[in-house]
Amino acid sequence: MTQSSSTPLPLLDRMDSLLNDSKDGNDRQFVTALGRGLMLLAAFEHHHALSHQQLCQMTKLPKATITRLIHTLVMLGFLRTTEHGQYQLGSSAVRLSATAWSRHDMVTSAEPLLRQFASENEVSVNLAMEVEGEMRYHACCRSPARLSVNLQAGSAVPVAYTAIGRAFYAVSSPARQAVIRNNLQENASEEGYHRAQAALNEAVKHYKEHGYTLSDGEFSHDILAVAVGVFDVATGQYTYSLNASVPRANWDAAEYRAMIVPKLQALAERIGSGV
Repeated sequence: MTQSSSTPLPLLDRMDSLLNDSKDGNDRQFVTALGRGLMLLAAFEHHHALSHQQLCQMTKLPKATITRLIHTLVMLGFLRTTEHGQYQLGSSAVRLSATAWSRHDMVTSAEPLLRQFASENEVSVNLAMEVEGEMRYHACCRSPARLSVNLQAGSAVPVAYTAIGRAFYAVSSPARQAVIRNNLQENASEEGYHRAQAALNEAVKHYKEHGYTLSDGEFSHDILAVAVGVFDVATGQYTYSLNASVPRANWDAAEYRAMIVPKLQALAERIGSGV
């Protein structure tokens, strides 16, 4: 499954698909009961509390199965019963989540993947997020090719005129987009701000249709780059964007897009899921 411009597949739907694939593939190593229990927990991804009936509807599991799963998960502390008879994630789930979160470092885990990607595809690949109106690079891997785009961690580039900046804006929530616009407005002339806003609006439209953004010599005349957002499953939001850039002299833009975009989308999903 590749990253797309739409909202990422909910965890419950993703797990349901995996359970069905396991059943269809007659995977004898797969423990269906465990999978169903974890699927029940996944139903709480976007919900504070759920009733027995809601869990049945969301998971499409039999009522009796839900009852047994709930009993087991409550006994183990992964669910708790509220005063209104609904269910919430329990202390065991919270403790595991806290441990996972404390050890979650996307940049560190991404770096070997970036190095491999840069080497295999002869591109420069970078991970960045918006900071005060600029895209700040957090991880950079330079292409092994003789001619390559050379940026380092800590480098800053414009949001509106780079593929990596446009992708970050395109996948950001409306609230985050408003913050980015405010940051841009504080650091640009009125004309410059309106020009940047127009570029970002176009980027949002393009990303929704195609799942990536492009910069063909706009930031630097010599650079051709595409970028995608990185959805972090640990936080449930887009936290970074990812680009792959090459010297324009070496590539036709259409051929480059066709070659690199699917690979970059797959890399973004691997980074975001921690796989």
